[in-house]
Amino acid sequence: MRLVEPWIKVENFDGVKIMKRIERACRTCYRSEDKISEESYKNLLTNCLNRGHESVLEHEKITVRIYSDIGTYKDLTRHRFASFSVESTRYCSYNKDKYGNEIAVVNPVYIEDKEVFETWKKAIEDMEKAYMKMKELGASTDMCREILPHSTAAEYTMTANIREWKHILELRTTNHVHPAIRQVLIPLLLLFKEQMPEIFGDIEYDKEFNPKYYAKLTMEEEL
Repeated sequence: MRLVEPWIKVENFDGVKIMKRIERACRTCYRSEDKISEESYKNLLTNCLNRGHESVLEHEKITVRIYSDIGTYKDLTRHRFASFSVESTRYCSYNKDKYGNEIAVVNPVYIEDKEVFETWKKAIEDMEKAYMKMKELGASTDMCREILPHSTAAEYTMTANIREWKHILELRTTNHVHPAIRQVLIPLLLLFKEQMPEIFGDIEYDKEFNPKYYAKLTMEEEL
């Protein structure tokens, strides 16, 4: 068993350029392209969002690559207007050398009670032993995945348009959301707030969630 920490990689983007492209698309509605200036996108986007005219946000998209527990991606894949490519537990046999002959699980750092944590850890260790034993007995990966817990680590690529990202981050960063999801998405929201404040600036999130638990976030040229 290998304890790992979650991370999120974001395709390198320029928030101002995204908002300016949205502005240009939006101004088609009013044929007001002649009013475009260096900062005209700010008022236009603010006015559009205040009127609920959010469809214009769908003209732009952002892709991220996430490493988290499978419980997180099972919740995120409920968002129908996002696209996912997920590490398959049907085809990835964790008894192979490329996986270190062990199962990676995300460290549940938010479990602060030592006895609870040790009980969880023992359950994971027992699961891994059973998985490897099943493989020794000739079980297919299809069969073995039946015992994998939500803590199992997996990579997935996720793409959504800006409107859907706004919707996802409004729902999935509050204190009602599982800590493993907040751990990944609050850092992403903070990046979007910094890069595109006119769109994401007013989204409330769980400020009581300890930043020391935030997943590591990097921006990458290629994911």
